[in-house]
Amino acid sequence: MNDTNDQIDMSQTEGRWMEQAKILSEALPFMKRNAGQTIVIKYGGHAMGDPAMARLFARDMVVLRQVGSNPLVVHGGGPQIGAMLERLNIKCEFVDGLRITDQQTVDVVEMVLSGSINKKIVSNINEAGGFAVGLSGKDGNLIQAEKLTRTRHNTDSNIEEILDLGLVGQPREIRPHILDFFRKSDITPVIAPIGSGPDGQTLNINADTVAGAIAGSLSARRLLMLTDVEGVLDSKGKLISELTVSQARERIADGTISGGMIPKIETCIEAVEAGVRGAVIIDGRVAHAVLVELYTEHGAGTRISPDP
Repeated sequence: MNDTNDQIDMSQTEGRWMEQAKILSEALPFMKRNAGQTIVIKYGGHAMGDPAMARLFARDMVVLRQVGSNPLVVHGGGPQIGAMLERLNIKCEFVDGLRITDQQTVDVVEMVLSGSINKKIVSNINEAGGFAVGLSGKDGNLIQAEKLTRTRHNTDSNIEEILDLGLVGQPREIRPHILDFFRKSDITPVIAPIGSGPDGQTLNINADTVAGAIAGSLSARRLLMLTDVEGVLDSKGKLISELTVSQARERIADGTISGGMIPKIETCIEAVEAGVRGAVIIDGRVAHAVLVELYTEHGAGTRISPDP
């Protein structure tokens, strides 16, 4: 009886070995395609908040380096910032859903993004066997930023009002020379979305926007946007695996793409138009979603590609 069980166990083990070998063999063409290529990953949402998923993500970044790709990680941290502001009893004013960021608030934002969050991601990658270094957009003058303003329609006066959001910024110029240094090494940069304003002031920038701007400045092969949704869904709730830039704009116009997905798709469009070969909305709740997108035939999520 024991001999029979041993034979079954060995057969099952050999089956797993064969399956792993098959997976590696099928991934080889995609490894070659992405070798030496820059992959910018916007990291946030559930993938960053869940400790187990965070460790898997770190391992995936090590895999990308090991097979010759050049990953760059740009991370967010909205929930962590909100929790710290509440802990410090710092009240924030919101206008039309947008946080007004004063000097006290931006100091906390920088502390959380460039400090605890950034260093935890770096530590996870290093513990997984890689080499990572944490940066913010202020390091090496990587992100030169300008203040972001929004307008709203005043129904009483029937005019457009300019909203001053305080120390909230948008990239004005990306100076990627410091990233070229990492590309030539085996070090993975982990970037907090903080930029330097015209007068040296610290500006908080949306992480999606930073990832798109960096990817465009580097003409990256891929921009991967990890989110908490499967991707873009059609009217029947089915995943749309690929859209051209023109098709993506049509889906925004007809309402297929709506709500919070619109700014993400617009970031993808801008990156593709700046030279990125493909920008992909990926479900970060799925283990190894980055590897599935890069190293399998069917990929993952919704890819925005240049018009033919």
